[in-house]
Amino acid sequence: MSKEQRDALDTLFRTGPLDIGGDHLTQREVFTRMLTSRPLPDDVVVEPRTLGGIPALEIGIDGVTPDGTLLWFHGGFYVLGSARTSAALAANVARRTGTRVVSVDYRLAPEHPYPAALDDALAAYRALLDAAGGGFSRSAGRWATGAVVGESAGAGLAAAMLVAARDQGLPMPAAGVLFSPYADLSLSGASMTAKAAVDPSFTAAAIAVRAKDYLGPADASDPLVSPVFADLRGLPPLLVQAGSHEVLLDDAVRLASRAAADDVPVTLDVTPGVPHLFQAFAAMLDEGDAALRRVTDFLARTLGSTALGPGGGRGPRSGGKHPLPEGGRHHRR
Repeated sequence: MSKEQRDALDTLFRTGPLDIGGDHLTQREVFTRMLTSRPLPDDVVVEPRTLGGIPALEIGIDGVTPDGTLLWFHGGFYVLGSARTSAALAANVARRTGTRVVSVDYRLAPEHPYPAALDDALAAYRALLDAAGGGFSRSAGRWATGAVVGESAGAGLAAAMLVAARDQGLPMPAAGVLFSPYADLSLSGASMTAKAAVDPSFTAAAIAVRAKDYLGPADASDPLVSPVFADLRGLPPLLVQAGSHEVLLDDAVRLASRAAADDVPVTLDVTPGVPHLFQAFAAMLDEGDAALRRVTDFLARTLGSTALGPGGGRGPRSGGKHPLPEGGRHHRR
């Protein structure tokens, strides 16, 4: 990564209009404008879906029949964002991995505090299991062609959902990918202060406002709120990525450490000198592109496919796509 790339991204964050700790309705609009201002590539196909009563977007690449499904949870500190705001990153991952993404529009706080988002995540996961058909290996007790992916709060939600699904006796997916997880709403990680000077995006004080919105009367140490405190035994292989210039760094480090201690196959992948969710800027940041290549390699291994080459996704082929329930109108963005 060049100094010019790093400086450009740092300036973009520090001078941008987003105030994570500001009025949530205003910041929702700002967040949405920032992340949807550029159109998606022409070959990205987006279709509205409903999973267990929860709205979602199915995102894929025109002309590619996917073998696997990524259940995706967007970021936004449980207060901002939507499936639409994460569509660019999700489409990039779908293209590179030859999968389809199903991105969940879970309910947001403060209107819907915990456990609304978790309930929605579980409902969507159950619906995908029901629709998985041949991708569900009942003998192995897992969803062999599916993975769970989350970014920021969505990564924390993905981890919490896996814990809850395990506790309810549901099959695990083949893998989990967690981008810059927000996984400790008690904000007890040392990086909250140690990385304050180098994080261009967030402060502990701003995050605390959003944590309060999500928690309501819940305890921040509840493992389904903050999965850094959870028993992670029995979870699928995890890839946890973060940048060294984010106050949430210790959330990633501690979550991965807890997974390792609980005998979960886990890879902690920390990229030096980059901020929160740097993978979303792969087009302008060499390190973001490299990180997504590692995601591609990880999913190629864990989803059991040999069709993924070093260049990314698959071409047209037969089979592998399991129809989702309650499909919606086809459209592109």
